[in-house]
Amino acid sequence: MREYSSPIRIHTPQQSNITDLLLRHANSAANPALFAKPGPDSTWQDVTASQFTADAKAIAKGFIANGINPGERIALMAKTRYEWSLVDFAIWFAGCVTVPIYETSSPSQVAWIVADSEVKAVVLESATHEGVVRRAAHQEQLDSLDHIWQIEGGLEQLAEDGKKIDDDQLEARRSAVTLKDIATIIYTSGTTGRPKGCELTHGNFVELAENAAAELPQAVYPGASTIMFLPLAHVFARFISVINVSAGCRTGHTPDVKNLLGDLQSFKPNFILAVPRVFEKVYNSAMLKAEDGGKDKIFHAGVDVAVAYSKAQQSGKIPLTLTLKHKLFDVLLFKKLREAMGGNIRHAVSGGGPLGERLGHFFNGIGVTVLEGYGLTETTAPITVNTLERIKIGTVGKPLPGNAVRIADDGEILAKGLCVMRGYHNRPELQDEAFTDGWFRTGDIGELDEDGFLKITGRKKEIIVTAGGKNVIPALLEDQIRADALVSQCVVIGEGRPFIAALVTLDPEALPGWLERHQLDKNTPLEELTTHPKVLETIEKVIAKANTSVSKAESIRSFRVVPTDFTEETGHLTPSLKIKRAVVLKDYDQLIEEIYSAPKPKE
Repeated sequence: MREYSSPIRIHTPQQSNITDLLLRHANSAANPALFAKPGPDSTWQDVTASQFTADAKAIAKGFIANGINPGERIALMAKTRYEWSLVDFAIWFAGCVTVPIYETSSPSQVAWIVADSEVKAVVLESATHEGVVRRAAHQEQLDSLDHIWQIEGGLEQLAEDGKKIDDDQLEARRSAVTLKDIATIIYTSGTTGRPKGCELTHGNFVELAENAAAELPQAVYPGASTIMFLPLAHVFARFISVINVSAGCRTGHTPDVKNLLGDLQSFKPNFILAVPRVFEKVYNSAMLKAEDGGKDKIFHAGVDVAVAYSKAQQSGKIPLTLTLKHKLFDVLLFKKLREAMGGNIRHAVSGGGPLGERLGHFFNGIGVTVLEGYGLTETTAPITVNTLERIKIGTVGKPLPGNAVRIADDGEILAKGLCVMRGYHNRPELQDEAFTDGWFRTGDIGELDEDGFLKITGRKKEIIVTAGGKNVIPALLEDQIRADALVSQCVVIGEGRPFIAALVTLDPEALPGWLERHQLDKNTPLEELTTHPKVLETIEKVIAKANTSVSKAESIRSFRVVPTDFTEETGHLTPSLKIKRAVVLKDYDQLIEEIYSAPKPKE
């Protein structure tokens, strides 16, 4: 199949905007709790729709009182927290446009975004963030920037300033915004080149959220709850925030993934959203805990049962013996894993990269169905998603209502519909490059099956062409290698080279337990471990297993273990945990040259 489209299900009045989704609940008799703030001793304090609306309106009046005009840009730079969403809605109530900035951004990155989008004010989290913004303003002479407010103290000041603005003035500003108007300019996190500002409209968010909620009634529904830990500056988390308000779900926030398990157990969400690396970490930490406790045989047997059960379930026929095994392991293992995630989770949404079929079947088999979806910043997050009624593990689902997917002659995925952005801010010259006959070029390679389910096979710009002319999709190998507990990151290389190789980093969290199980000193320096025979033997086995999924010409023939992990802090990952391939290749060019100057590996 070359093209598949899903008809729109929900039609939204053109004279509405994102704030109407909130007001629908705030003005209802039910007045549900749409948010929850962390309280003392691992408790959570609910915030009703009307409370949240009143606070957002008060801040919005403060923006108006400080001279920020309709359509002007306000930047938001903070970790994932309740106030992020509160300020976001306040900006929309004031008829303005939100420009998210990752809280880890450097002064030069901040300067680029503020200047390019002509930001008038910034709301930020801390004195550290304010220092970054002020350095950026000083270095680049950001004339458009008039105000900087810190969340602590600044929001109270805005609410105080706004007391002089009456309700009618605020309502005039809010209601003047329609679906066609820009809601936000989100800058791509930039695996290559300068970030591009994607202009996403109120229509992108409202129409997509309403249709997605209608398509996912058993996962996103009134009274359901989730805890947000992904960066709200990223389009994935941002869209989920809007769909939660649309559907009447309750959202909590946690800024630190290190506290995630504790927060899951206290908040007890019904569903979570995460990028594949988070699911890999959950699986690997459970496996390591089992191995450390001498229960590795039970764990691995349970994994096999979970995967087999899920595959049988998808085929529509589960043998009785497998059902009995599944019930046994549900008591021994699966229930404990669900309880570690809070006990109530039955669904999860995964995006931002391919999850991998085995992990998808594992989580489905233990009773946590991962609904894998696909999208980009330019498509307001989801173009396609699996639903509980229509799921094929190993795919990213069918187009959501109002969206369409086409596969170009070269295999590139093209998208059209409610999700697609208006265009790149200040970059009209990119229009022809980004669109063809009204279809957005995603830059990803994929295929549609006979039922319209999309499968992602790689990134067009990341396809490696070896010296022998063989096309290699690195993600097919990288995902399998990274799934091993000892491995943190993997980058497959070989462009214009005689064979395929890989750079591998070790997982610092998994290392102590791994070293102990292999009778090695836990304090062994990382530099020494990169060439340690037992480490190399383990990585070699992982790579050999991954190589069985590709042809000989595509297989990894050599590798090096890198002494430093690839992280956002080192500049090798984007905030959404994608590899900045070009940066890795540049920073490790000497190591790469060493691989290819050594004698060619034997066949």
